Amino acid sequence: MEQDIQEILITTAQLQERIRELGEILTAEYSGKDPIIVGVLKGVVVFYADMIRQIKTPCQMDFMWLSSYAGTDSTGEIQVKRDVSQPIQGRHVLILEDIFETGSSLDFTYSHLLAKGPASLKICTLLDKPSRRKPGITLQADYVGFTIPNAFVVGYGLDFNEYYRNLPYIGVLKPEAYS
Repeated sequence: MEQDIQEILITTAQLQERIRELGEILTAEYSGKDPIIVGVLKGVVVFYADMIRQIKTPCQMDFMWLSSYAGTDSTGEIQVKRDVSQPIQGRHVLILEDIFETGSSLDFTYSHLLAKGPASLKICTLLDKPSRRKPGITLQADYVGFTIPNAFVVGYGLDFNEYYRNLPYIGVLKPEAYS
């Protein structure tokens, strides 16, 4: 796997430090609010596990599973493979996302959850890639770990055809590895 990485964009140490910082912010934001933290699978699983342990206030966990990618390309069609399992009406909800790229999946998730009537709905994304945002997507993340350039990244939960998720850092995949 390592031979397929062009460069390490964000090191393991940088990831852990930023997640600690976000944890402090989210702890203050959600103290006394009994939030539900919704992770969008599969890519978020590593970030989610580290992030949830940094939120030092009582909270509940839930997940959604959406699919919109085939290889490196977004298909443009979003499939809900798993919806949240508990009612969120009147609850404070935080969406955790691995990467905010085209915005289609996150916009869909946000609208889907907003229709369920939460007291508040915010977004925390590990990676923000604004250069890839589709026209018409106006949604913004409330909390961002890192803003990254337009490169195909893998590791720390992000994949190419279900591989590379187990890398402990965010790396740029060599073009020849996915062409």
